[in-house]
Amino acid sequence: MKAIVQRVSQASVEVDGKVIGEIGHGFMILLCAVHGDSETEADFLAHKIAKLRIFSDSDGKTNLSIMDVCGAALVVSQFTLAANWKKGNRPSFIGAAAPNVAEHLYEHFCTQLRVEGMPVKTGVFAAKMNVSLINDGPFTIWMDSED
Repeated sequence: MKAIVQRVSQASVEVDGKVIGEIGHGFMILLCAVHGDSETEADFLAHKIAKLRIFSDSDGKTNLSIMDVCGAALVVSQFTLAANWKKGNRPSFIGAAAPNVAEHLYEHFCTQLRVEGMPVKTGVFAAKMNVSLINDGPFTIWMDSED
């Protein structure tokens, strides 16, 4: 499972011109399930992200988690994180999990973030979405459960 975690001061996602998910400060998470992923990888990433200390404390050090700062997460499915771009000029996405598997793992991941105590907003799985965000820092982390 792959995730891009961006620390944001605000983020939103819209479908068909309507905002369906919006947060203030917290995490914008782009999430991709790949072949072979299971709930184990989703659980691992959700737990790790909930505990990730990338918010500044009073001394300006990144010692605080999203829970410490009462932040929220906006999670958007993003199969293109599975892109294989090494051969040719058109990326291949065959490494992405099948849509039915990916949707289940996406929903499971969001549920696990909520279990961790994090408020979660979402996009719509497999929809064409417009995502807006203000990256705070900027602070962006690439995560892969294989690592």
